Amino acid sequence: MNRTDSLFNFIREGNSVKVEEIISADSSLLEVRDTRGSTPLILATYYNHLNISKILIGKGINLNSRDSSGNTALMGVCFKGYIEIARLLIESGADLNSVNSMGANALIYAVTFGQSDLIELLIKNGADISAKDLKGNSALDHAMIQGNPNVIALLQKK
Repeated sequence: MNRTDSLFNFIREGNSVKVEEIISADSSLLEVRDTRGSTPLILATYYNHLNISKILIGKGINLNSRDSSGNTALMGVCFKGYIEIARLLIESGADLNSVNSMGANALIYAVTFGQSDLIELLIKNGADISAKDLKGNSALDHAMIQGNPNVIALLQKK
C-alpha cells in the first residue's frame, strides 16, 4: 500500500497518531486526493474526526480545497451537522461563502438540511445570506422550499 492510501485509511479509521506520523514524515501528503477528489481534511471532516482535523489544520492544510464536486470541508460539515468541526474550520479561516459547482455554499447546505445551530454559527460569522445558487435560490428560498418555519425565522431575523 502506498503512503497516500495509508493516509486515507488512517483517516477513515480515526487513527490520529498514524495520521500525524505520516504527515510529519511527508508534508506533501497534505495535498493528495482520494478517488473522489477528497483531500485529507475533507475526508477527516466527513467522518467527524475533530482531532485529525486539528492535526491537519495545524500542519497547514488548505482549508478551502475542493473535492471533485467543488465542495469544501466546511460545506460538508454543514451538510452533516458537525458543529464542532464547523467552528474549528471557521476559527481557522475557512471561507464561509465559497460555492460549489451548483452554486451552493455552506449556509445553503445548513439550511437545506435543517441544521439550525450551524445556520446561527454561519450567520454570526458573516455568511452571506443573500447568496443564490445556480437555480437562483437563496438560503431563505431553500428554507421556504423545505417548509421549515424555525429556519425561516432564523434567516428573517438577520
